[in-house]
Amino acid sequence: MILTFFDQFTSPYLLGIPLTLLSTLMPTLLLPSPNNRWTTNRLTTLQSWLINMITKQLMMPLNKPGHKWAIILTSLMMLLLMINLLGLLPYTFTPTTQLSMNMALALPLWLATLLTGLRNQPTISLGHLLPEGTPTPLIPALIIIETISLLIRPLALGVRLTANLTAGHLLIQLISTATITLLPILPSVSLLTTTILFLLTILEVAVAMIQAYVFVLLLSLYLQENI
Repeated sequence: MILTFFDQFTSPYLLGIPLTLLSTLMPTLLLPSPNNRWTTNRLTTLQSWLINMITKQLMMPLNKPGHKWAIILTSLMMLLLMINLLGLLPYTFTPTTQLSMNMALALPLWLATLLTGLRNQPTISLGHLLPEGTPTPLIPALIIIETISLLIRPLALGVRLTANLTAGHLLIQLISTATITLLPILPSVSLLTTTILFLLTILEVAVAMIQAYVFVLLLSLYLQENI
C-alpha cells in the first residue's frame, strides 16, 4: 500500500467507526480539573493564570454585554489550542486540519453574533452594509459587496485555520522525509535539514497558538460589531 503526504489528514477509523469526535474531545481530558482545596499544585495554578490571561485579552475589545460570551470564547480558545499543539506530536491526528470541523465551529458562532446584532440593534447592524456618505449610484453595488463580505466571514475563518495547519504539517513531513532519505547518502546535508526541521517545528508551535488565538479574536471582533 503506497501512502501519500495527504494520508495524514485522513480521518481515523476503528472498526468502521470514525474517531474524529474522540480525537477532538481527548485533549480536554488532559486539563487538570479544579478542586475545592485552598492550596493547589503548580499545574492548576498555571492553568488558572493562562485562562485568566486569555479571557482578559479576548474581553478587552468587548463592552459589558459582550462579557456574557466569556465562557464560550475562552473554552473555544483552550480547545483549539490543545488540539493544535497535540496535533504536532508524532502519530497523532489533528482535527483542525479538516475544513468540515472548522466550518462547524465558525458558522454557528458567526451566525450567533449576527443574530445577536439583528435582535438587539437591527438598524445599526443593517447600517454596516452601506458606509456613510456613499454616492447614490454606488449604493446597490456597495450593498451587494458588503453582503458578500459579510457572508464570507465564516468561510474565511475556517479556511484560514485549515490552510495554515495543513501547510505546516506538509512542510514538516516533506523535510523529515528528505532528512531520512539523505542520511545514508549525504550526512552533512541531512544534518542541515535536521536543523531546518527543528526550527520549523518551533515555528509550527507558534503558528498553532497564533491561529487558535486569531480564530477566537476575530469572532470576538464580529461580536463587538453587533452588540
